[in-house]
Amino acid sequence: MTAGKVVIIGTLDTKGVELQYIKEIVEGSGLQTIVINAGIVGKPYFEPDISNASVAEAAGTTLMELIEQGDRGQAIDVMMKGSAEIVRQLFQAGQVGGMISVGGSAGTTVGCYAMQVLPVGVPKIMVSTVASGDTSPYVGVKDITMMYSVVDISGLNRLSRTILANAAFGISGMVKGSQSTQTQAAEKTLLGATMFGVTTACVTKAREYLEERGYEVLVFHATGSGGRAMESLIESGFIKGVLDITTTEWCDELVGGIFAAGPLRLEAAGKAGIPQVVSVGALDMVNFGSLDSVPGKFKGRRLYQHNPTITLMRTTVEENRQLGKIIAHKLNQTLGPTALFLPLKGVSAIDQEGQPFYGPEEDEALFQTLREELNPVRVTIVEINRNINDQEFAVAMAEKLIQMLEAKEN
Repeated sequence: MTAGKVVIIGTLDTKGVELQYIKEIVEGSGLQTIVINAGIVGKPYFEPDISNASVAEAAGTTLMELIEQGDRGQAIDVMMKGSAEIVRQLFQAGQVGGMISVGGSAGTTVGCYAMQVLPVGVPKIMVSTVASGDTSPYVGVKDITMMYSVVDISGLNRLSRTILANAAFGISGMVKGSQSTQTQAAEKTLLGATMFGVTTACVTKAREYLEERGYEVLVFHATGSGGRAMESLIESGFIKGVLDITTTEWCDELVGGIFAAGPLRLEAAGKAGIPQVVSVGALDMVNFGSLDSVPGKFKGRRLYQHNPTITLMRTTVEENRQLGKIIAHKLNQTLGPTALFLPLKGVSAIDQEGQPFYGPEEDEALFQTLREELNPVRVTIVEINRNINDQEFAVAMAEKLIQMLEAKEN
């Protein structure tokens, strides 16, 4: 089977020399390429397969209008949207085996925006001058490989040649490798699960139980980006069932911690109508950075230094009531089979007798709110007199999810 083509995107007026160099290496490795010009004003260094005029038209405007407006910010926005639309069309036509781009801040914005329309698993490399900093705005929840250019992308020299060549050989190897590892074997049902350090024992046991019964489980670290990634994969149709044990990201969303996943967390599975077993893992904590990073307004709150870079703050009775209302509201909208499991002996490894976040009053506020707010027609509540990390609790959740999956199949 022939490997898909490598899409090369960039501004051929300012980065044409570098893009041509990458194109020659990729084609020299035996792969075909599709070059998209995302430049605006200048003449392209070489003839692309898809012109900048076509990119502008894909975004609903014309290149001439962009030039006449003279608004660089607006032009970048148009080229982002047009490039993404073209890449989407190419992928739907079965033309894309992988994608590579080079650029500064603007080029990185355009290239990564277009890469994000590709599914997880399709190779993506971005060679960028800004790849050594915070890359979360560019990567989002997709598997984009960010490669720091070290020097500015401005011509070829002994250093830039090496870095660009590594990137070109990298994308070539990824595309060939992803093709060669495809298998005709029947795929296992793919499930999602959420985990935190303080719910690891629970999730590990549940995952092992599910895997022993023929399921494949993707575990997401509930640090904001992890929750968003899982929701994105559910929306894309990859995940067929969810063991959402660790909903702690809602603590950070509500109170202002560093691991918030956004207001849409806990919605994708319900909208997709896939089976979901949910719990209240780590709703006892809000996450901050080092101890001195905790906002002054929280002075006097119960804090626990998880490690030198992470400080945990115990949620209060009132915060737990609010969390209960939020989670109930999200789950009440479900279109598929849904169960909520309550561990009556604590929601994390440090929320049990003798541990720093032991809080029966706080937990009961959460549990009682959920009992009152959940719609019993849509959501089944299961209460177990165990800590969330007890094996019996983990197995019970896994068994419930299996029951739901099998019922949906029949």
